Amino acid sequence: MTQPGTAAQPLRVAIVGAGPAGFFTAQALLARPDLAVEVDLYERLASPYGLVRFGVAPDHERIKNVTRSFDTVAKKPGFRFFGNVAFGRDVTLADLRRHYHHICFTTGAQTDRRMGIPGEDLARSHPATEFVAWYNGHPDYRHLEFDLSVERVAVIGVGNVAVDVARMLCRTPAELATTDVADYALDALKRSRVKEVYLIGRRGPVQAAFTTPEAKEMGELEAADVRVLPEEVALDPLSQRELDASDDKLMKRKVEVLQEFATRAPAGKARLLNLRFLLSPVELVGDAHGRVGGMKAVRNRLEGEPGKLKAVATGAFEDLPVELVFRSVGYRGVALPDVPFDEKRGVIPNAAGRILDPATHDPQPGLYVAGWIKRGPSGVIGTNKPDAVETVGAMLEDLAAGAVPTPAQPGADAAERLVRGRQPRVVSFADWQRLDRIESERGKAQGRPRVKLTSTEEMLAALGR
Repeated sequence: MTQPGTAAQPLRVAIVGAGPAGFFTAQALLARPDLAVEVDLYERLASPYGLVRFGVAPDHERIKNVTRSFDTVAKKPGFRFFGNVAFGRDVTLADLRRHYHHICFTTGAQTDRRMGIPGEDLARSHPATEFVAWYNGHPDYRHLEFDLSVERVAVIGVGNVAVDVARMLCRTPAELATTDVADYALDALKRSRVKEVYLIGRRGPVQAAFTTPEAKEMGELEAADVRVLPEEVALDPLSQRELDASDDKLMKRKVEVLQEFATRAPAGKARLLNLRFLLSPVELVGDAHGRVGGMKAVRNRLEGEPGKLKAVATGAFEDLPVELVFRSVGYRGVALPDVPFDEKRGVIPNAAGRILDPATHDPQPGLYVAGWIKRGPSGVIGTNKPDAVETVGAMLEDLAAGAVPTPAQPGADAAERLVRGRQPRVVSFADWQRLDRIESERGKAQGRPRVKLTSTEEMLAALGR
């Protein structure tokens, strides 16, 4: 048989998951002038872009411009998008093995880690990702309801997602009305009675995972004062050593920004954003109706080596009068049918992107992984690009070594017949471009970037399906 990767026999690659990691993987493959390759990108939802569409905050529209480079990838010869096709439901691993030389999983980290404290399952206690997906119009979460009639909310965690949630709760209806926030979420946020938001981190300002621009933005909210306790941003000796030893100028600037917040007098704005450090929730206290009625927290101190400082409880406690809680303390991937999975780490076990057999730890021929499901939830959207390049490098090394499975039916037409036979309502990239135009035109009429179609049925109806 002809060597895969030639014009006579293109290398056939299936990528499962059309978020940033999936597109960056396709981009790295299709950029090779010496490689004849056909890439089919599978996505469970009817729309592409994953975290960019459903994870980036509506008031951060500029970050979503990365989709322009993804659109360029989609125009390349050899690329196809199969939207509204679910792995494990419409196509199986055995199906993909019949039609592709290489299969790469880029499904991200879809669930929140738990805090593991009493009261975590009370009503009005939620994973932050559910709230984020809800206000971004994710079809799986549009039905959820969040009680925004309360006045005080806690967001547990100090990563960028936690900051996004806190900021969205503090935005005015007028500010939100210029974004692509889902219409139903916009209506609910307009009715919000939230007056005070607590953003809570277990370690100090040096260890806070949010970026310097995110920090500055918290101090520039139109309708919310920011409050920081001076003693919580005064650096202990270990944190000071960590900061002094770092050559990260942005980290140092972030600490300066937070310390400046501690000197501010309140301006009397309608809402208050409290940034709290060295504090960990130990219990969510229920009210008479089984809902969150308060939070018990413990003060922490830092111990360990600079760069690896850990929060250690002091035994001093504090009660916070919050009635709604969003946890954002880490994320983990979800196991896929017939694909190895590391339950402890929440990732697919791999070596440089090659999926490993959990029993032998040997690479499984033709199976690869990229993105958060490969390395865990770290970095920003752009971090997935070098990660994808590493995985594609492994694919090409295996190709050069002849370590490539031989699919029974490698033709592109055979794969498409399978997909359309299993899921007649498959969404192509051309279909998505039509949906994109519809959303953008709806938004233009309202002075917004877009008005999202927020259910698969709504999207299919717009396509006349």
